[in-house]
Amino acid sequence: MPAAGSTITLALQAFAGLTLVPAVARAGHWSPEVLRGLDPINLPVAAACGLLLLMLADAFVRAAIGYTRWIRDLTRELDDHSREPGVVTLPGDEPVAFAAPGRGGRIAISSGMLNALSPRERTALLAHERAHLRLRHHHFLVAVTLAGTLNPLLRPLCTAARFALERWADEAAAEQVGDRTVVARAVAKAALAGPSRPTFALAATGGPVPRRVKALLTAQRRRLPVALLAAAVVFGITAWSAGTALDSVTDLHSTIESAQAGHQSN
Repeated sequence: MPAAGSTITLALQAFAGLTLVPAVARAGHWSPEVLRGLDPINLPVAAACGLLLLMLADAFVRAAIGYTRWIRDLTRELDDHSREPGVVTLPGDEPVAFAAPGRGGRIAISSGMLNALSPRERTALLAHERAHLRLRHHHFLVAVTLAGTLNPLLRPLCTAARFALERWADEAAAEQVGDRTVVARAVAKAALAGPSRPTFALAATGGPVPRRVKALLTAQRRRLPVALLAAAVVFGITAWSAGTALDSVTDLHSTIESAQAGHQSN
C-alpha cells in the first residue's frame, strides 16, 4: 500500500501538470485558464513527478519481466531432472538447496548438499524448504521486491523481508522436526557448505545465517504485544497514505469538474 500510495501521488502530480496542456484540456472539455485560477499548479514539480513516475514504471516492468524470465528458466532447468512436484535431486558435488515455485512447488537439492548433512539435518533442511512452499513465501518476496521498485525508500525492506521469511521457515521447520538445535545445525552446515541461491529463490542459506542460528538456539520468547503494536503502526500508516491519496483524487476531480463548468459557460 505505501508503494501504491506514493505511485498514485506521483501520478496525480504529473496529471495535474498535463491538465494545463491545451490538447489535453480540449480532450477533457475544460478550460486551462479556469483550472489555473482554481488550483495553481507548479509545472516544474509536475514535470519532475512525471519523469520520476516513468523511471519507476520502467524499473517495475523490468523487475516483473526479470522475475518471469527467472521462473521460466528455473522451471526448464528443473524439468530436465524431473517434472513431478516434490524433491528434485540435482547431480553434482556443489552444495545447493532451495525452494522453487512452479509446477506445484519443488525443492531442488544437490547430491553435494545431501552428503554434507546427517540424516536428521537433511530432514530439517527439507522441512525448512517445504515451509517456504507451503506458506507461499515467494509471493511475499516478489510483492516486497516489486514494491521496492515503485518506491525506492522501501528497498531496505527487501533484505528485512528475506530475513523474516527465512526465520519464519526456521520456526516452522523446528516445530515440525521437534528439535531447534538440529535445525540450527542444518542451517549452519548448509550455509558453510554452499552459497545462497541469488535472485528470487528462497533457501535455508539465505539471510544473515549467524543471526538465524542464534535465534534458533535461544529460547523462543513470545512478543505478541510488540508484534501487535508494530502491525497497528504499519496499518495506521497505510490507512493514512490511502486516505491522503483518496483526498487528492477527490480534490483534483472536483477542480476539473469546476474547470469543465467554466469552459461550458464560456
